[in-house]
Amino acid sequence: MSNALITREPVINKQYKITANRLIMHAASVAQAVESLQSLADVWPSTHPVFISLYRLVPTPDLLAWSAPDNAMVEIPAQAITNPLTLSLIPRLQEAGISLNLTWYQPDTVAPPGVPWRFVIIDAKRQSLPLNPPGLAIAWGLGDVPEFRDAVAQGYDGASGWFFLRGLKTDGKLAPSHAQIVRLLSLVRRNAEVKDIEHVLKQDVALSYKLLRYINSAGFGLMCEIQSFRHAVTILGYEKLHKWLSVLLISASRDPSAPALMQTAIARGRFMEKIGAAFFEKGELDNLFITGAFSMLHLLLGASLQTALDEMHLPSAIYDALISGEGVYAPFLKLAQALESFDDKPLAGLSKELHITPEEVNRAHLEALAFADSLQFS
Repeated sequence: MSNALITREPVINKQYKITANRLIMHAASVAQAVESLQSLADVWPSTHPVFISLYRLVPTPDLLAWSAPDNAMVEIPAQAITNPLTLSLIPRLQEAGISLNLTWYQPDTVAPPGVPWRFVIIDAKRQSLPLNPPGLAIAWGLGDVPEFRDAVAQGYDGASGWFFLRGLKTDGKLAPSHAQIVRLLSLVRRNAEVKDIEHVLKQDVALSYKLLRYINSAGFGLMCEIQSFRHAVTILGYEKLHKWLSVLLISASRDPSAPALMQTAIARGRFMEKIGAAFFEKGELDNLFITGAFSMLHLLLGASLQTALDEMHLPSAIYDALISGEGVYAPFLKLAQALESFDDKPLAGLSKELHITPEEVNRAHLEALAFADSLQFS
């Protein structure tokens, strides 16, 4: 069993949408990284391209033992391209049909000839955009949303990292469209009459459409198509509906950064739901999902988290985890957030405290990522 851990960064395009996922392998060797990757083939996220970073490891021919999925791209650090083992690996990866990205590119980097690099990752903290990089230029190390706007203006094609979690205003009040969904959440939480909930939904046809679209998405895995809200109550029950109204609230933001925020929020929620299955009764798993998903509500709605949550009458375990970072759900929220890092130390420490193996973390991580990618936020 491999002890490698996987953290991630999203790759964001100019429209603030996540268009690829960058998996950072924290392993003792390339062979150990391959062992982890092979074991995750059945939960591999297939909607977007997946960049594979070997972190501090030098890419070697050991990587060829991995049966790479079609959407996988291997990163080759600029510092490693003079290494004989890496030089021998590059043409063999090309022969296997695996796309290559060049990371930590600098103006004086001399790349081997004849390699069609798909993306070139550049540390934008240390240098400006080099002239004519040999692939689509991705900025790394940006601090916040304003820095991303500057990078795009310079000519970058996108960015890798979590910059979109910073630099947003979050001190306003709930917009009317958000307040309407919060009202629905409150009605469902109180098990209100179906006709009363339908009355609210009928006031906004677009909300009804989006709710049914999410419920019928591939990620939910229903055996039949839900045709109406009343049908949804019959098939799913109130608890599941509360979960999907939560998705609806998350997707209501019109902020330019919203698509990336939404996808990240759903991935957090799904990870908590999956990893928490061994610790909580089945009836609590939807609450874990909501905890993770709502952890970014202040960024998505532009209102304080306290303001948004006060209207919803949520269970105390959700409220405590989100507002004070305490209670039974809090360690699982911290674990979900630790996946969003270039450093694996916090993730390793939290996993050990909870007695969760790296394999269990990685599996829940990739399942969550595949699920979040399957929902189309638009």
